[in-house]
Amino acid sequence: MRSRNETESTDFILLGFFPEFKHITVMVSIILLIYMAAFTGNTLLILLIWLYSHLHTPMYFLLSQLSLMDLTLTSSIVPKMVANFFSGWRNISFLACGTQIFFSLTVAIAECILITLMCFDRYVAICDPLRYPVIINPRVCLLMIAMSWAGGALTSLGHTLFTLHFNICNPREIPHFFCEVMAVLRIVCEDISAYEKAVVITSILVLLLPLSLILSSYVLIFLAVLRMNSPEGRNKALATCSSHLCVVGLYFGPGMCIYMRPGSAKTPKLNQGLFLFGTVLTPLLNPLAYSLRNKDVLSALKKLMGRYQSSK
Repeated sequence: MRSRNETESTDFILLGFFPEFKHITVMVSIILLIYMAAFTGNTLLILLIWLYSHLHTPMYFLLSQLSLMDLTLTSSIVPKMVANFFSGWRNISFLACGTQIFFSLTVAIAECILITLMCFDRYVAICDPLRYPVIINPRVCLLMIAMSWAGGALTSLGHTLFTLHFNICNPREIPHFFCEVMAVLRIVCEDISAYEKAVVITSILVLLLPLSLILSSYVLIFLAVLRMNSPEGRNKALATCSSHLCVVGLYFGPGMCIYMRPGSAKTPKLNQGLFLFGTVLTPLLNPLAYSLRNKDVLSALKKLMGRYQSSK
């Protein structure tokens, strides 16, 4: 059996974020409150979609998976970060670090794939509504979800194993608030230029290519919306599409700034701010984007509140 010192020699040390910030305790407390709100909002959205039959449609089924991914992403990062801060224990084991890299990357990539497929769902619903039930059937929805999770998991597994096989320089201090691939690569004692190119290629495949497909689809969608004769149908289509576009911006914006911006590795503080936005604020804003402007979700929420009040 290895001694405690031998075991800890493989640990990483998370340096946290913004150490020079004077009111860091207040900031972490706010992050915890936002996390709790995001957890509640996404759980509630999943519950509403599961409970009410009028939300048993492909769009809401995919949306429930997006909320589940949000829950997984934020829960794999924020609780550990908050616990480390308030306990003063900044160590994270090699296995825990690898697990955090794997789950955060899996969910982030799966979300990008799923959002792209959700755009295809909206394209068929608006541009070919008569064939929508045939094209986007339950089997296709399950296939979309399986593709998203499998694509994220396989890509993440490769990057996780490759990142952690490098020799790490002592004192093994990661300049971040969680184990993130680019932050870990900054403390590697080897030439990683070839692997950095692989990260750029992955970013193009996961971020730029899907975003190009989404924007191209929305050009066709908006042209179809403009040709609609019914003002009510046009407004409903625009409301749904604008919500989806907001979500696209929330997910793809920070990711492109971190992984595709020239000189990104030289601005760790900005990257940490973008990661905070992506892992804390985005999971909060996603259910709001789809609920505040969606009559179906709002009506389901009113029914649930009415059921709760009548049971008291």
